[in-house]
Amino acid sequence: MDFHFHVFRVNWECQGSFAMCHLVFDWLPDFAFVASIMFGFRPPRIHSRMSRELYSRSHLDTAPPRYNGPFYPLDKSAFQKSIPVLAARVPASQTSSILRSEVTRKYLIGLPKIRPVVSDPSAPDSDRLVLLGVSDPVELSPESLKLIESNGNGFTLYNLVLDYDYWTASELLQAILPEELREGAPVGFAATGHVAHVNLNDEYLPYKKTIGQLFLDKNKTIRTVVNKLDNIDTQFRFFQMEVIAGEPDFIVEHHESDCRFTFDFSRVYWNSRLHTEHDRIVQSVHPGEVLADVFAGVGPFTIPAAKKGCAVMANDLNPASYTYLCQNVKDNEVSEEVRTFCEDGRNFIRNVFRRVYDTPFPAYTGPKLSKTALRKLQKQTARDKPVIENPPSQEFKPPRRKIDHFVMNLPDTAILFLDAFRGVFADKALREVYSTMPIIHCHCFTRESELEQAEIDIRQRVEEKLEVSLQGDVEFKKVRSVAPGKEMYCVSFRLPPEVACNTKE
Repeated sequence: MDFHFHVFRVNWECQGSFAMCHLVFDWLPDFAFVASIMFGFRPPRIHSRMSRELYSRSHLDTAPPRYNGPFYPLDKSAFQKSIPVLAARVPASQTSSILRSEVTRKYLIGLPKIRPVVSDPSAPDSDRLVLLGVSDPVELSPESLKLIESNGNGFTLYNLVLDYDYWTASELLQAILPEELREGAPVGFAATGHVAHVNLNDEYLPYKKTIGQLFLDKNKTIRTVVNKLDNIDTQFRFFQMEVIAGEPDFIVEHHESDCRFTFDFSRVYWNSRLHTEHDRIVQSVHPGEVLADVFAGVGPFTIPAAKKGCAVMANDLNPASYTYLCQNVKDNEVSEEVRTFCEDGRNFIRNVFRRVYDTPFPAYTGPKLSKTALRKLQKQTARDKPVIENPPSQEFKPPRRKIDHFVMNLPDTAILFLDAFRGVFADKALREVYSTMPIIHCHCFTRESELEQAEIDIRQRVEEKLEVSLQGDVEFKKVRSVAPGKEMYCVSFRLPPEVACNTKE
């Protein structure tokens, strides 16, 4: 039986400013393993019984040839390299003995995307060729040489041909770019649906179409590659962008936290790097609580919180964001849990307390059944038809009239909106409902790189807008480094009662 390695699958997951590549081998004798590598780097780390010498012993020069053709479109035929490698002729029925053996496994060729067992070009219906990572049989250990000789029919040279499809975008860029630009060359991108977006430095702009084409060719789920420009919409804060490869299609379908988001990437704000922060905030709220999302965008906090069992008041001033927010609420089947608004954030804050009080959300009755589970329950109920003479009285649960959390994810200006909380409890009826004040999660930027100084800076700005000192537990969470001298934080604190009641003298 001809045992051989199947070529592994590649599934790109882009997060942050790089792409993480999960390489999964379809089949390996005696074991399977998963290796994670940074996009564009070889070789992957081995987590298995396979000897680490498998890669380190390889003497083969697999770097792509230097490229001297046009930058756009690329002459892909120029990327071809023939490498003679040592191969053992082995009958098909004996290949498993070579591949399974501990003494020979570490001498296999061990190159990514290259099968260690191939057909003999001179006799396709005869022996198989087991490709080795040594240049001469004398480099094999006595035990491995003996095993190969006893199971095989000698050695030969095999012409291994590598082409454009073999190398990664990062490796090809190293062959294309001038030497002075290779070290800082882009190695990845952030992906939102089928759109890959990069932020190219000025020195790489002459090669933007080349870079875009490489990312497009090497990632089958990507159909559009854009470069973000420095221009930012001053009102709605989304980036201007230019298409550098692929089709100009910005309507994306993006999946995050078991939710489906549809939106026009060119008209709304979305940052895939904030996935962890979206999840962190959602994990901090509990089923049955009420969340007010002041700058909701297309719903990265709103939708997963609603699916978790929270009631959400979601707002965004951008009409495009509001349109897709409403669509995403419907598509994710959380219309009963979410109420949407399209107004200025300050007005939303001032009015949302009264809106929830006057039109409360129904009491939380537990996790929502899926459609499948609901149909199954309905069929079972119809079949069994239980007769309950004295049904037990259910515990009364009051409707939800108070807000438990605010999330303010507009880091450039969110702190400036905090003064809208002053006097929101001018109505005595509202004060009586809020025995516990809501928690505010406010995102912001700071130029302080040290945590202690960042906390001082953020606290000072927050207290200046609230006109009170923050008391009790105040949490400062660093979200990410945006750029040198620009850090993104989230400060979480309970709304001071004297602010809401406007009792400060």
